Amino acid sequence: MIRKMGNMKNWVKSNVSTIILTVLFVVLLVNKDAKAWLMRQVASTGILNSKISESKQGTALSYAGFAVKDEEGKSIDASDLKNKVVFINFWASWCPPCRAEFPSVQKLYDKYKNNPDMIFLTVNLDDTAAPGKNYLKDKGFTVPFLVPASSIPNTLYDGTLPTTVMLDKKGEIRLHHKGVADYSKDSFYAQIDELLKGKL
Repeated sequence: MIRKMGNMKNWVKSNVSTIILTVLFVVLLVNKDAKAWLMRQVASTGILNSKISESKQGTALSYAGFAVKDEEGKSIDASDLKNKVVFINFWASWCPPCRAEFPSVQKLYDKYKNNPDMIFLTVNLDDTAAPGKNYLKDKGFTVPFLVPASSIPNTLYDGTLPTTVMLDKKGEIRLHHKGVADYSKDSFYAQIDELLKGKL
């Protein structure tokens, strides 16, 4: 028995790094926030980011029927988006990549929320509203909580979470990014400033 205990101690000593890595791996598998933290570290490098593309004349989005509503049930539809730069983010509270990028979405919102030429549509796609609302409240995020009030055109969202779309003032899709990204980079802000001025 004593010999077995000694063997066990020796095994543990010689495999400490393997044990630690295994425990970390299990935590990452089970804990959404741990997964989100890891993804956030990768996203912060900028290697996953898309950039706002040049204008392609004639590719304006058809807004027909697209609408979202806020917590009070007030609808925001296509007519509210005209002549605005629109940031649309489709997300869900259970989605680790969504959680990973949300701090950067909040920073972007904080920077531009008072700009009358920019609209934020952060569209929650949880099955019910409560988990999404609770997530924002628990994390202290203040982005608008919106849910679909109509079907979502495939040109905007095809089922991948998170999906982020940016429209220019003419309604053209200038960014369509699937997956996690960091939207709090100065280089991204510079591109938005150009969009707002109509120079990009």
